[in-house]
Amino acid sequence: MASKYYFINIVRFIALVLAQVLIFNNINFWGFINPMIYILFLYWYPIKQNRAIFLIISFFLGLTIDVFSDTLAIHTAATLTIAYLRPTIMRFCFGVNFEFQSFRLTSAPRIQQITYIALLIVIHHTVFFTLEVFNFDNFLLILKKILVVSIASLFLCILISSLFSVKKEN
Repeated sequence: MASKYYFINIVRFIALVLAQVLIFNNINFWGFINPMIYILFLYWYPIKQNRAIFLIISFFLGLTIDVFSDTLAIHTAATLTIAYLRPTIMRFCFGVNFEFQSFRLTSAPRIQQITYIALLIVIHHTVFFTLEVFNFDNFLLILKKILVVSIASLFLCILISSLFSVKKEN
């Protein structure tokens, strides 16, 4: 049973990295909108897994995107930030419910799931675009990028999550 989860996570990792670097990094809608859907890996990663391993995997996820995007560890920093903050974000979105063994992300109300992915995206993009621009004189540019790319990323992440979610029949 455990090998099934490892296989699924490896496939998700590879598929999201390939989708990001081959498709979404080349969209350039309106000249600056490149949705970042690889964040879905952190959204889908099992909650009760070893946190140290999760942080290491998150590091390699960000590093892999950086290598293919030529972005000098900006993705790595942003990805590690949301991986580190994930328990706090989950506690905010789901309360203490997520700490119980029986908690499943798919059983949470849809609005809580959307709030969770939205917070992951906004925090990731805040770190990413702040490091990318690295100049608070351009605060409005940073804010514009965070807002617009977050909306595009959220829309696509919800769409992809809905398409690939497993619905269990009662």
